[in-house]
Amino acid sequence: MTGFEIGLASLAVMVVLVYAGFWVPFALMLTSFGGVWLIKGSPVLAGKLLALAASETISSYFFGVVPLFVLMGYIVAVTGMGRDAFDVANHLFRRLRGGLGIGTVGANAIFAAITGISIASAAVFTRIAVPEMARHGYTKRFSVGVVAGSSVLGMLIPPSLLLILYGLLTEQSVGDLFIAGIIPGLLLALVFGVGVVVMASVWPAFVGENLSGATDTDGTLSSWELLTKGLPIAALIALVLGGIYQGFFTPIEAGAVGCLGAIVLGLARRRLSWADFWQVLTDTGLVTAAICFLIIAAQMYSRMLALSGVPAGFGEFVAGADIGFWGVILAYVALVIVMGTILDSSSIMLILVPLMLPVVSSMQVDLIWFGIVTVLAVEIGLLTPPFGISVFVIKSALDDPSITLGDIFAGAAPFAAMMLLVLIAVLMFPPLATALL
Repeated sequence: MTGFEIGLASLAVMVVLVYAGFWVPFALMLTSFGGVWLIKGSPVLAGKLLALAASETISSYFFGVVPLFVLMGYIVAVTGMGRDAFDVANHLFRRLRGGLGIGTVGANAIFAAITGISIASAAVFTRIAVPEMARHGYTKRFSVGVVAGSSVLGMLIPPSLLLILYGLLTEQSVGDLFIAGIIPGLLLALVFGVGVVVMASVWPAFVGENLSGATDTDGTLSSWELLTKGLPIAALIALVLGGIYQGFFTPIEAGAVGCLGAIVLGLARRRLSWADFWQVLTDTGLVTAAICFLIIAAQMYSRMLALSGVPAGFGEFVAGADIGFWGVILAYVALVIVMGTILDSSSIMLILVPLMLPVVSSMQVDLIWFGIVTVLAVEIGLLTPPFGISVFVIKSALDDPSITLGDIFAGAAPFAAMMLLVLIAVLMFPPLATALL
């Protein structure tokens, strides 16, 4: 077999292993090792090459951004800033029909600006927003759907772990990717908010027939309460994002500064105990280890693919097929969305980005714009059955057995459709992602 044939065979084996239930990093590592062994004819050489790939990958200074932003996200969640964000957003939108739904979207947008973890958003607002919405007459299906839909804002509005991961895979500036995510992220939040108002007006059976609390005083905050709840969140957002955009520190340093700021705020407000801090450190370690293991496996896989010549051959095939720029981009977006039905977001990026990078680079595609398109397409996969990680997180965080996974997927479906509209807008109007650069 030629190297190209071995590379294609390894791709097929990897897909089979994933469908068989293998954890994605193990599937990537096994196929990478087997592929290099067959190409080079030596298991010892294959082991050394992959060990070198792992050491070079994880020793990079830029990987420091992963644990720092994960830690900041968990501190923000455990100190109650997520609940404060919900209270502030609910106060601002309480008089609109569907106001609690808009408040949930707004709170997730605020939360996304201080943490890049959609899982944290889903878990926090499942416990906060769903009971409140049910109490005010919203249907359970809509309540969990709006939480599932708006939780993915954390993957687009900076800081974002997916944008960090994309930047590491493609060697693009994480700061530029953060800036590029601002307009699409805010646009997505706006579309979600408008969508909630429209659904509440024209589809009351889905949202809630007799909504209460839209004009009562339940969501009203005094000026002092609004200040005490909103100011710490605003200060942390200004500290992290303002520092990056003003050039005071790099995204990696911003993660450390943000962690320190979140800890100081938590201690000052007496919301961070030693037990909470220990749990936060433990959770951060588990998430960071899982992410780094995924990245190592992806780099091994990427090197095996490069050695086999599959990316170069795929690029030549695309060029020879003459499907054009839009043919390549639309086929890629469709593939990402389809893969979202079986894989988590990180795995999709780790598998497809190394394969597509040589192709789009040869076509002179703006890799910052391509990154925003990739993240938007991946986010849709977070809400699609049978595997939508945000949906499963919400189900595990719910204390209501009457709400099934099917209910959550059905509730999230309109928001997945809205995300598709925003993706189309970014595809048609690239300046939405690049105008601030």
